[in-house]
Amino acid sequence: MTAPTLHEAPPAVPPAPPAPPAAPASPLARLRRLALELMKFGVVGGSGVAVNLLVFNLLLHGFGSPPMTATVLASCVAMGTNYLGFRFFAYRDRASRTKRQIALFFVFSGIGVAMESVLFYAAYHGADMSGPIGSNIAKALSIVLASAFRFLVYRTWVFQHDARRH
Repeated sequence: MTAPTLHEAPPAVPPAPPAPPAAPASPLARLRRLALELMKFGVVGGSGVAVNLLVFNLLLHGFGSPPMTATVLASCVAMGTNYLGFRFFAYRDRASRTKRQIALFFVFSGIGVAMESVLFYAAYHGADMSGPIGSNIAKALSIVLASAFRFLVYRTWVFQHDARRH
């Protein structure tokens, strides 16, 4: 067996063929993915609503906090629990956690809290939904309306698909 000399070229290795582009998903497959995403969003959001209402009632009716303080604090507590649920359950298949993702989540969640608070204020004071039942209806309605905004911005800007995975 002889050692290769400096003049011999190593055996040529043909380059690997490029991966074929992924076929576009069918409308039915996209609809299924969206339905699953909505279901997961609903699970996390539903638990967030429960946390939100529980903390709200504890603060407003249990500790006698002012209504706006109770709604803002309850929304902020729910925001923290929702981040964990969205990151590790609903959108765990999306791009990995980054400082940008966390910042976007809390910026958009803050906007959602502001929307929710304005809606709550309008119902609580403007529509006189100030009793125990009325305040909970006002709170629930404000959560539902602000959640539509949250769903759109979380899926579009916060928990984006990582293009390298597809």
